[in-house]
Amino acid sequence: MTVTIGRRELLVALGGAAALWPLASRAQQPAMPVIGLLNGQSADSYSHLVAALRKGLDEIGYVEGRNLAIEYRWGEGHEERLPALAADLVRRQVAVIVAGGSPGSTLAAKAATSAIPIVFTSGVDPVALGFVASLNRPGGNVTGIYFFTQGLQEKRLGLLHEMVPTATTIAVLINPNYSPAQNELRDAQAAATRLGLQLVVLRANIESDFAGAFADLVRQRAGALLVSASPFFFSRRAQLVVLAARHAVPAMYEWREFAEAGGLMSYGTVLADAYRQAGIYVGRILKGEKPADLPVMQSTKFELVLNLKTAKALGLQIPDRLLALADEVIE
Repeated sequence: MTVTIGRRELLVALGGAAALWPLASRAQQPAMPVIGLLNGQSADSYSHLVAALRKGLDEIGYVEGRNLAIEYRWGEGHEERLPALAADLVRRQVAVIVAGGSPGSTLAAKAATSAIPIVFTSGVDPVALGFVASLNRPGGNVTGIYFFTQGLQEKRLGLLHEMVPTATTIAVLINPNYSPAQNELRDAQAAATRLGLQLVVLRANIESDFAGAFADLVRQRAGALLVSASPFFFSRRAQLVVLAARHAVPAMYEWREFAEAGGLMSYGTVLADAYRQAGIYVGRILKGEKPADLPVMQSTKFELVLNLKTAKALGLQIPDRLLALADEVIE
């Protein structure tokens, strides 16, 4: 028996099949990957670094909202919240956790999962902290970017001494709750001894400590201030810069973000580049590479940033040698 299909019936049949093609195509598309960002500080203080992370992801083909979703977990300055935030990301079954802001973020992520890849950004030696077995062969589910914060106190203090050679007493501000603080203080004390300077130690781990710390600075007649590395200080950089200006004290900071906020000078690695590199590593893992096979990347670029406007406000003439050394002079 032969069945004849008319032209109209054929078009209807073909049209119905065509209508199903997009549905079938959508069903075959993989789910959009979701990554988690874990940070003990606030979104406002790290917004430009999140933008750098997104830039790295974009360079390798991942754009938030288009083919990638990001779950943000911020501790808002409360490190004790990190374990619960990390556990929440694990329950969310994110594809990768990006841990930054302090060593506590990576430690919390590591404690929460041994299966989900973790990409850290750390200013402290990740081997010493137990994040990875070695820089070249991380092993396990963790790798990341190591931007140096330790070992730079002698350089920073030397540059500050060049800027203010008449200051024989220098105050150093540390966060006693930040694990690397004692090593940084030891390095600063050794550098001060070599330079023939007297060091005054100021401590602050909450914002309300700042007023007392600067009162001590005035009482001890410190002629300059060295602000040590601390994610907490970084998140409160605007307040620290304002206090230094109010007390007319020349200050050296660790990151360019302080100088951009009005601080006199900074010397350190480029944080934004570290976060961009972290984004690239996340993208490579999403494409199938394993954290154990990705060596820990180390920052190799250091920059000196000077703020000319702040120097003028303090009545300082920046030495020609520092101007020549500077990577950027903010007018």
